[in-house]
Amino acid sequence: MLSINFNPFPNLETERLLLRRVDASDVNEIFDLRSNSETMKYIPRPLVKTIEDALEHIDMIDNKIETNEGINWAITLKNDPKLIGIIGHYRIKPEHFRAEIGYMLLPEFNGKGIMPEAVKEAVRYGFEVMQLHSIEAIIDPENFGSEKVLQKSGFVKEAHLKENEFYNGRFLDTVIYSILNKI
Repeated sequence: MLSINFNPFPNLETERLLLRRVDASDVNEIFDLRSNSETMKYIPRPLVKTIEDALEHIDMIDNKIETNEGINWAITLKNDPKLIGIIGHYRIKPEHFRAEIGYMLLPEFNGKGIMPEAVKEAVRYGFEVMQLHSIEAIIDPENFGSEKVLQKSGFVKEAHLKENEFYNGRFLDTVIYSILNKI
């Protein structure tokens, strides 16, 4: 079984991006992400309604890092520390050497290759540092943008599950993509 430890927190760097720890100074950007109906369109979670909700979300991220249950990074451009998105490993299953990757990006940064760059680095960290064997992404079948990011990043479609989640009075389909550690 894996032994995972996110302390000290691992900052990651790519050609254009710095992935750093989310902190309370990111509250306005977290609010912008999590309260935006377009950004949250394919994520079956309630919209945040207040700055306090956004701070609670940041506290939840911190708690998961401190307990080694999950990790989230703020996605920033190297020349600007402002959070433009988040990416992380969730639902880590140490006994199966598997985790779920998830990500969000402010809409004005879509289509610039930022998310594939961030996903590639988070996957590298998952395989090389966390020693994962596989990483999955669970998406809404209508989320073609996320599907494209995953395909660009080497993920393959594993399954299309019919009405396997219930949210907001409706049954929703999910699609699972994954990538295996070939190292």
